[in-house]
Amino acid sequence: MTWQTSSSKTKSSTQPANGQRPSAHATSKDASSWNSRRVAISALFCAAALVASFIEIPIFPLAPYLKYDPSGVVCLVAGLLFGPAIGACTAVLPWVIRLFTDPFGAIMAMACSLAATLPAAFIYRRHHSFKGAVAGLLIAAVVTLAVALLGNLVITPLYSGMPPEAVAALIVPVLLPFNLLKIAINTALTLAVYKPVSTMVGQ
Repeated sequence: MTWQTSSSKTKSSTQPANGQRPSAHATSKDASSWNSRRVAISALFCAAALVASFIEIPIFPLAPYLKYDPSGVVCLVAGLLFGPAIGACTAVLPWVIRLFTDPFGAIMAMACSLAATLPAAFIYRRHHSFKGAVAGLLIAAVVTLAVALLGNLVITPLYSGMPPEAVAALIVPVLLPFNLLKIAINTALTLAVYKPVSTMVGQ
């Protein structure tokens, strides 16, 4: 299994062997089937991301209240396999439900998930190779780190009552290492599970 998305596979000719052009009905049926598959895949990955978002693991002893969940891995795999659109759906839709119970956390999660998924998916779409995937994930890591730190500076004071200066003082000792560790875990897990998941979904 090579590192590629479904869009990079060789497309079959639309001209049948008997020389007859396909009917409009047949073309419409194929398009409907393709759209139905995308909807089903989006729903599957959104459900997986939602379940994963409830798996919260403390990974940074200095700040045990900051917890890691593997939903970001689901978003990255969806984006690499099926492109930015499905990746974005997987990054946003599962957290819409959480907006009612944890609005600030859900907004941060959506922003960070999009910051990771979209750059990786767009770059991998243009460069269908292992190197392209690694490059996309590395650039996504930089963008995600910037969004996470900026988001903490803006959002944390809104719900915690901490002044922005106090949050800024936590960047080097707490927020930066925690987010670096989280991003590293997501990147490593994405590279590890991409091929098995690709095989499982028939890509």
